[in-house]
Parts: sequence; C-alpha cells; structure tokens
Amino acid sequence: MTIQSAHHPVICGREQELRTLMQESTRNWPSTEHGAQGLKSAFACALHMHQPTVPAGPNGALISHLQYMLEHPNEGDNHNAEPFAECYRRMATLIPELIREGCNPRIMLDYSGNLLWGVTQMQRRDITEALHYLACDAEMERHVEWLGTFWGHAVAPSTPIPDLALQISAWQHQFADLFGDAALQRVRGFSLPEMHLPNHPDTLFALVNSLLEAGYRWLLVQEHSVEQLDGSPLSSQQRFVPNRLVARSCSGEEVSITALIKTQGSDTKLVGQMQPCEEAFGLSRQRLGNVEIPSLVSQIADGENGGVMMNEFPEAFRQANHRIRESQPDTAALNGSEYLEQLEAMGLKTSDHPRIQAVHQHRLWQKAGDSGDVESVATSIDELSSANDGFSMEGASWTNNLSWVEGYDNVLQPMQRFSASFHQQFDQQLSEQPGLSQSPDFRDALMHLLLLETSCFRYWGQGQWTQYATDIYEQGMRLLNR
Repeated sequence: MTIQSAHHPVICGREQELRTLMQESTRNWPSTEHGAQGLKSAFACALHMHQPTVPAGPNGALISHLQYMLEHPNEGDNHNAEPFAECYRRMATLIPELIREGCNPRIMLDYSGNLLWGVTQMQRRDITEALHYLACDAEMERHVEWLGTFWGHAVAPSTPIPDLALQISAWQHQFADLFGDAALQRVRGFSLPEMHLPNHPDTLFALVNSLLEAGYRWLLVQEHSVEQLDGSPLSSQQRFVPNRLVARSCSGEEVSITALIKTQGSDTKLVGQMQPCEEAFGLSRQRLGNVEIPSLVSQIADGENGGVMMNEFPEAFRQANHRIRESQPDTAALNGSEYLEQLEAMGLKTSDHPRIQAVHQHRLWQKAGDSGDVESVATSIDELSSANDGFSMEGASWTNNLSWVEGYDNVLQPMQRFSASFHQQFDQQLSEQPGLSQSPDFRDALMHLLLLETSCFRYWGQGQWTQYATDIYEQGMRLLNR
C-alpha cells in the first residue's frame, strides 16, 4: 500500500500501461487435482463487498461509510460496523483453515473501489493485510479469484456512456496500487454492481467493448437480465454452461463476451446457506460443440449484508467443503476463470457457446429492423416504451422491484451535467497530453465524477443519501470551475 492511497485513491495515470498489461494472454488456472475433465458438475460462488464513500467527514470531507458507521454507532444498523469489517477480512482465515483440513475451497471476491480505498483511508491494516494475503499469496492464487468491477459502484444502464470505461480503469488502477500488477493481471472476470446489465444497445455495446479493451474475458450476468436471440428465456441447460453475450450498437456494430449465468433466487440465502453446492450435486455433464463439459452453478451475494451472511455463511461454507472432501469426487468448487480455462483446454471454443443478448433486445430489433439506422432504433424504443406492456431500456438487476431512474432527477440531472462538464474540460486535453491523467487536478475531478455515480445515492430514497450526491456534485463543480 502506498502512502498516497490513504489520502487519495490511485484511480488514474497508468491507462496505457495497464491496458497493455491486461491485453497480454495468460493462463492463470492450470489444471488441478480435480480438473474439469473428471467432473460431472461444479459450483462457483462470489462475495460482493461494498461501502460507499460519503461527504460526511469534517467540513464535508470524503470518508468511507464504514468509518461513519463506527463514529455513529447508535444510528440505524451502524452497530454492525465491526461485524461488517470482520466479513471483509474473514476469508483470509477461512480459506487456509479449510486447506489445512484437507479441503480444496474456492471463492470469488468482488470488492468495490470505494471499499478498497475506504479501508486504506481508515488505516485498517487488519483488513488490508488480509486482502493482500488473499490477492498475492501463491497458495491463495489457486483458491481465490478476484473479480473486477466499477470503482464507484455505478449502475451501468444510467451511467453516462463515456464514464463506463473510466469506472473500469479506475478500479484496475486501485487494485494494482494495493496488490501489484501481477495480481491485477489475474483478474479476468467482471461483476456489475447490483448485477445491473444495460439493455440499451449503445450502452451495452460500450460496456462490453470497454471490458474487452480492459482485458476482461468474461462477465457474470443474472439469468432474467438476458434472453436467447429469439427473445425466449434461457433454457434450463443454458443456465449452467458458458454463453456468449452479444452486444449490438444502434448503428449495427457488434461485440461479444463470454457470460456465466447467475441463476435466479434469493441471493443472500442461496450463497449464505451454500445452496449452489447442493444444486451442483444434482447436475450432470452437458455437450457443447464436440465436448462434454461439467455443468456449473454460478451465484453471487453481498458478502456482509444481513444476518445470513454475517452469521450463517462461514459454517455453511465449511460444511459444503467438508461434504465435497468426504463424498463427492465428481462435484467440486471451481472459480469462474478456472472453469473456463479448463474447458478451453478440453477443446471447447467460444464459438460453441450459445449466443444470448440483453433482455428485450429481440423485441427492439424486430421492430427496428437490421438497417443500422440510429434514428429508427431511437423511434422504436420510444414507441415500445410508450405501450406500457413491460418493455424497458433501464436494464435488469437483482433489485428489479426498484428503479434507479424514477424519482431521482435531483441526482441524475446533476450527474449528467457534471459528466458533460468533465469531458468538455478534459477530453481534448487528454488526447493532446496523455500525462494530464497523472495530475492531482484531473484525479480529484475524476474521483468526484465516479463517486457521484455511486448506486447508494439512488437506493435509499430521498433524504440524506440524495443530499450526499448533491454535496459531491457541488464539490466536483467547484473543482472543475477552479
């Protein structure tokens, strides 16, 4: 950890260097003692961890919400601050414990940039040292996979398109600063905040294109956020094999990325009670192309929220791994990249993956046609949306009972204004002077842009959290005007 990290997040300055690093082709998961060749099924579980950055310190200073919880223990659920902190570090104890007991555990970790910065701000060495061990220890590399995400926990569908790549790059900078370039180079899977997959053609195209340029090889998506190319839901078999997510822009450009499917259900209870392990026991191998592959159950849940994850998950995780050790030689825990690399070694090609698209895209392309006419697509979206029959271009997330747009104009409009002002001020300068991204002025403006897009400011309803967004916006505009 650098001294700078405790005071300012390292979120920019090495763009081309990191892009080059991540474009290098590497195999990070060599075949293990329970290689996919001998398995009938497997399961992959991910833990998502996040604490927002809020302007709640002295004179509106930006601090971690975890720090605010510790300093205000009598408000709401703030008494959970230390149990949350324990959740952030406990896999560094749990994984080695299981290895010593003869188990072969796996876990994927998704930590927001806000949280990674916040624990360094707080100088919580108990957490940062645990995470360093999980990211950098040679033995842990076989058992723990880190997933990339947006630095500021932004929800993709309502994030300004030019900022998607900035959110992706900022997280990579933060992770490399804390754990080193070698650890970053192993991060090949991506987890969207709130599992919110955009379905507007241009937003999804920009997202997938930015992920590919940043070196990511696969994306975790929620089952009901995607569809087959004919608009039908995924088949029961498709949920347990790799798919190919196709993103087509309004003008007809196309990119695609491998997608692992997070099955539907109560996320916290499924992972907290290790249901994916139980489900995997009942699955068999499937044929894709000319290869028979093990089925994979993929799941993700908040790693700290709620009593199930705080209290029940560790013992359930132990029991699942003990059960595999004792009785299930043909079912195993695998991480996402490990699974995909082993399938590739077995001869599976990405062209063998079933092709899928974001939900409602079939209806859109059916109406708009294949002309690549941007105006026609926009008109089709307006007409379909006005029919009030369920069509929406707001995307789909694991909180579909909530809207990240409706009722939040007082957050979204300033967010759009600040993003436009930021790009107007810096984009041309950066193209002429790439070194500008290393300047404190650029970093501070970028930090406020990314923070303003944090999902938490549009989750808790109007009140203190929307006021936090207003405060960050005003701080950011003062920086730009300066």
